[in-house]
Amino acid sequence: MPGRPIPLATGEIYHVFNRGLDHRQTFLRKRDYKRASEALAYYRFVNPPLRLAYFYTLSYDRKELFLENLHQHKTHADVLAYCLMPNHFHLILRQREDRGISKFLSNYQNSYTRYFNTKNQRIGSLFLDQFKAVRIETDVQILYVSRYIHLNPFKSFVVKSLSELYLYPWSSLPEYMKKKSGLCDTTTILTYFKTRQQYVEFVTDQADYQRNLNNIKHLSLD
Repeated sequence: MPGRPIPLATGEIYHVFNRGLDHRQTFLRKRDYKRASEALAYYRFVNPPLRLAYFYTLSYDRKELFLENLHQHKTHADVLAYCLMPNHFHLILRQREDRGISKFLSNYQNSYTRYFNTKNQRIGSLFLDQFKAVRIETDVQILYVSRYIHLNPFKSFVVKSLSELYLYPWSSLPEYMKKKSGLCDTTTILTYFKTRQQYVEFVTDQADYQRNLNNIKHLSLD
């Protein structure tokens, strides 16, 4: 992965985005999304002693002990929100060490690409070499970026209804709703709201508007 012209700063929060080469699908089936979600959780830690593929070969008891030890490791970055879509992914990350986000994304994408290539008998890169990263500078920005990320499956018609969105398993929104445990630090964003329900209402109160904007964007002259 090539170096960035402007290094990402430790302690800062970024909206990170990457997609498949030529807009190709990177997640084809449920097991792909599951593997990608597990790779995100795994490779956020610094220097896992085993590659994820080898971790899967351990017995249940050894996996439990391994994960207990792994959670004592430092992290490259905190995951504040995420969403996996058919041909791209979004993350909100807080960098915890120098080059932490770059190391995290490199390990994650390389691991998932090896898995995907093996399953689909292909070779070569799957994602764009350089992920995009935009520094989040204000409280308002982090709230609206998190809303944008969590609405992605709905506005793109990956799910048909808000009730499906609430259950979309490849996003951190169910974590914010306490419908599942997960890999995210939800406290940073939830501190702006009195209850989890208030955050969910903030996310969904303009869902139809966002979907309509997405539906007509092809009419723009830009």
